[in-house]
Amino acid sequence: MGAIKMPALPRCALICGISGQDGAYLTQLLLSKGYQVFGTSRDAQGSTFDNLKRMGIKEQVQFLSMAPEDFHSVLLALQKCNPDEIYYLAGQSSVGLSFEQPAETLQSITLGALNMLEGCRMMDKPVRFYNAGSGECFGDTGGLPADEKTPFSPMSPYAVAKSSAFWLVNNYRAAYGLYACTGILFNHESPLRPERFVTQKIIHAVKRIAGGSAEKLKLGRLDIVRDWGWAPEYVKAMWLMLQQDHPADYVVASGTPISLEDFVRTAFEYANLDWQAHVTQDPSLFRPADAAVSFGNPNKALEQMGWQASVRGIDVVKQMYDAISI
Repeated sequence: MGAIKMPALPRCALICGISGQDGAYLTQLLLSKGYQVFGTSRDAQGSTFDNLKRMGIKEQVQFLSMAPEDFHSVLLALQKCNPDEIYYLAGQSSVGLSFEQPAETLQSITLGALNMLEGCRMMDKPVRFYNAGSGECFGDTGGLPADEKTPFSPMSPYAVAKSSAFWLVNNYRAAYGLYACTGILFNHESPLRPERFVTQKIIHAVKRIAGGSAEKLKLGRLDIVRDWGWAPEYVKAMWLMLQQDHPADYVVASGTPISLEDFVRTAFEYANLDWQAHVTQDPSLFRPADAAVSFGNPNKALEQMGWQASVRGIDVVKQMYDAISI
């Protein structure tokens, strides 16, 4: 009589930063693939996890309290869930706010990534680690799309922190043989974006004005060019990175740059409004330093993982407008 074959246990994933936009969509994706999902928050009992609740998946997640800057806290979290995959999406996420809170930005992103990598190194089984990088690391791409070989030239404390975390991941991969990689993600939007992000600020304002509001939409520079994609597609790229035979870093982008002025114009035209009648420029909203042009070349992700953005450019604007209700 042959040995009884036990059913394989579901893979376990730990998502740090589960309450944010990407964390929520990634949770939805992993649950659909049969994962057991754990998520961290600084105070899991006191957090509301509104995005997960809004998507109807909060009850399917197990939550842990963890402060990424505290190594002991990280170790306890890893011991409790013993994950197969870790997605480090935590840390201060606003470029603009990083100029006001540079120390907190660096600690939450860079020290947090370091502690997670050390925790992975000390686990008694192989674990695959994903680090959330950013196209902001490249700074101004000079009108050319950035790929994995483009040098970093960070222009904000946020970008400096993300660049540092990127090199930590590279170092731990080379020095300790960890399966660790960074997704260098360019801007990606969704209805779950907080309104402090300019794209969400624009869409909400257009919706209100279309509904009869007499307000003016105040914006900073309109000439900046960015690469906007659709967040639900981008989290699939994160998952795919941890399914490859060998770890590697990937640029994740739509490859389609548009100016902020084009974004604004499209949003107002989609609501049958003239944008110039409702928008004013406010110099106080200009950042101390800002890249004029920033967009990515995602060819490596397509060639090696089969990933490609299907929502790009002005289609992102229309998708956001249709998905958001106020």
